[in-house]
Amino acid sequence: MKRRILLMIGLLFIMALLSGCTEINTPITSESVGFWNQYIVYPLSLFIIKVAELAGGSFGLSIIFVTIIIRLVMLPLMIKQTKSSKAMQALQPEMQKLKEKYSSKDQKTQQKLQQETMALFQQHGVNPLAGCFPLIVQMPVLIGFYHAISRTQEIKAHDFLWFQLGSPDPIYLLPLIAGVTTFIQQKMMMAGTANQNPQMAMMLWLMPIMIIVFAVKFPAALSLYWVVGNIFMIVQTYFIKGPELKKAAATGNSGGAKK
Repeated sequence: MKRRILLMIGLLFIMALLSGCTEINTPITSESVGFWNQYIVYPLSLFIIKVAELAGGSFGLSIIFVTIIIRLVMLPLMIKQTKSSKAMQALQPEMQKLKEKYSSKDQKTQQKLQQETMALFQQHGVNPLAGCFPLIVQMPVLIGFYHAISRTQEIKAHDFLWFQLGSPDPIYLLPLIAGVTTFIQQKMMMAGTANQNPQMAMMLWLMPIMIIVFAVKFPAALSLYWVVGNIFMIVQTYFIKGPELKKAAATGNSGGAKK
């Protein structure tokens, strides 16, 4: 649970860092230098341009299609991360018992706690770091896609629906949708845990607010990317965590009925 909170704080930090990054305003071209630009950002930018050509010149549709394609490619990693998270969650009662057993703060007791915890992980075939690896792989791609959208000059000159891709949404509808879908996604991911932990409940509201603040200022192309990505994650979470969501909903309804 603490790891999930730290993860969300880290994502907020990355967003804040990106918003102030000087290179984010530098156009990406085939002449851009550096490993990051040449092997991550420019290939993604070129992919967006090529898909736009296939989509009749619509960069809005291109962003939608490329977002879905990237999410589908990373889906196996997300499933692996979810399974790892479920395995860790299943061991929480046993880990809590160990903490109560070795509650003393002296060094020998804490070493014994660590040994017993690692033995518990080995017994159940759980790797506590397994959930971090998929995230490490995903983040460069997602941040690179963020850069590709921001730094591809062809995107800025096109319109899509009611907004210009290179300018903020004039009626702020996309930022609001991005915030609402972020809330729904987080709510589904935290099903059954947010009500038990005030910190989780705080993050449930903080993330959507941060998304709206960023989306209001950023080009609408980025807001579109966030909305499509969030909708994909909502559908993905529903299919991966369907039984858990139904159980959490049933628990909530029964709790409300008792009141």
